Amino acid sequence: MKLDPFYLIVGTSEWIARLVPLGVKLVQLRIKDRGETELRKEIRNAKAICAANRCQLIVNDYWHLAIEEGCDFVHLGQEDLLDADLGAIRSAGLKLGVSTHDAAELTEALAAEPDYIALGPIYATILKQMKWAPQGLERLHHWRSLVGDLPLVAIGGLNLDRIDGVFEHGADSAAVVTDITLNENPEKRTRQWIAATNSKRIDLR
Repeated sequence: MKLDPFYLIVGTSEWIARLVPLGVKLVQLRIKDRGETELRKEIRNAKAICAANRCQLIVNDYWHLAIEEGCDFVHLGQEDLLDADLGAIRSAGLKLGVSTHDAAELTEALAAEPDYIALGPIYATILKQMKWAPQGLERLHHWRSLVGDLPLVAIGGLNLDRIDGVFEHGADSAAVVTDITLNENPEKRTRQWIAATNSKRIDLR
């Protein structure tokens, strides 16, 4: 399996409607603390937009809704991985991505036989409070040697100046949140990310 080198993460289907038509090919819908009715509506909206734009949608955490709504990709953090029904996820044909932050978590993640592994935070991030120090590029390079042929996603504190470094140290895809959503011109920034990762995208063809 191949992942697009630009992995956008946003918190609403409105962001997806705003940015995916610009040429985004891989996006995660990451919503926290919403009721099931609203979550289901957001997933449906996001799925429709992504389908119209030939963009891969990844649903964060809510694997049961992803199954019920006919999605094809779910991403789980470590706590969610412990509670998830991996058999149901696989039976539904969903692909699986898993977050990791240390060696023990990587062992747990690999045991789930995921379709990709994410490592973070590579750099300090303002997205959320993290108990892990920045992993750095050397840890990313080490993870590359441990995950074998699985796609490896770098996340945390990434910006345009740091793209080359994560790819040079083994990442297949660079995940970004705040460098776009907090930017004064998210559309322009999104286009810059697409352009900056285009050489890696050509390699996927």
